[in-house]
Amino acid sequence: MANELISTALVTGASRGIGKAIALTLAKEGYTVFLTYASKKDEAISVVKEIEAHGGKAQAFCLNIGDSEAITQFFKDEIKDKVRLDVLVNNAGITKDGLIMRMKDDDFDNVINVNLRGSFICIREAFKIMSKQRLGRIINIVSVVGQMGNAGQANYAAAKAGLIGITKSAAKEFGSRSITVNAVAPGFIETDMTAVLADDVKAKYAAQIPLGTFGSAQNIADAVAFLASEKAAYITGQVLPVNGGLYC
Repeated sequence: MANELISTALVTGASRGIGKAIALTLAKEGYTVFLTYASKKDEAISVVKEIEAHGGKAQAFCLNIGDSEAITQFFKDEIKDKVRLDVLVNNAGITKDGLIMRMKDDDFDNVINVNLRGSFICIREAFKIMSKQRLGRIINIVSVVGQMGNAGQANYAAAKAGLIGITKSAAKEFGSRSITVNAVAPGFIETDMTAVLADDVKAKYAAQIPLGTFGSAQNIADAVAFLASEKAAYITGQVLPVNGGLYC
């Protein structure tokens, strides 16, 4: 029955930025794309329309990645026995920046809950489906911050470092079912968040990058598409840095 179902890629947090680029790229690779959003419904629908305009298929779903019960119910209602889940991309995330000495407990907990725990729940639910298929690709979007740290982002760095740990552990657990689990670690990428930075701040960051410039969302999407492809069938448990040479 699984072979008769539609080959689908699920991308969380795909209404804009890196998630949008990933959704568009995987659609071009032939996947039906299920994309989730937290609050940007109009933007998510716009991504669906753009995919459809290029001959692809997509659906958008409102899903709070910080709500484990909602995630479990989503997989039950929209994925299980309805599509063939070939690819999961854990991209959804939030930031609540602040220095450690001033960081509120809620700001720490909320970032961990969405960026780490939510991704874990998605991985767990995806595995239940992919294990029966004996095939799947799980790709986690982490960050160079999770590898090298960053002042004012202890919560974000902890979440992304934790997701790297889950990536490596899941790769060992899932390999016998022909499911690969990898991560892509972006460096400084041109997104809505970096667009608001002052020019002198951007220049300071760019000076730390050997290639001398910020990356694009498409750079990340291309790395994800590679890891989702047959060309990466023998790669698992790895973190692919896409950072212009900004190593930790």
